[in-house]
Amino acid sequence: MELIERLNNDLKQAMKDKDKVRLSVIRMVKSATKNREIELGHPLSDDDVLSVIQKELKQRKDSLQAFQDANRTDLSDAVEAEISVLQHYMPAQLDEGALRQIVSDVIAQVGAQSKADMGKVMGPAMAQVRGRADGKAVQQVVQSLLS
Repeated sequence: MELIERLNNDLKQAMKDKDKVRLSVIRMVKSATKNREIELGHPLSDDDVLSVIQKELKQRKDSLQAFQDANRTDLSDAVEAEISVLQHYMPAQLDEGALRQIVSDVIAQVGAQSKADMGKVMGPAMAQVRGRADGKAVQQVVQSLLS
């Protein structure tokens, strides 16, 4: 099943269940995907929808950190609930060992030698782990392997 179909089905189910958090998050994702579709001028693929969800998830994680730093537990609880709904649509995350293996393979392919070659590695590595690892985690692994 396509991701957009899954969102539509989950939206209907959230309405039936009267799950306000899930309903609002799915509506937000659908709105963001529609905006992205208008920007691109063509229907979105699953990868495009996944990148929209990833962007929304990253925004929520940044907000969560800011709310926790400000001791706003009321807001951080709401954002945590949104994050859990968004993570439901993300593919399984890579563990540290699998991520290191992918990055080391990319380093070997591009012939990177030092941290100066980090840009050569990040692009292909991010393409291979799309949606399955956070960019910050990939960056840390690349730095550790190139140092």
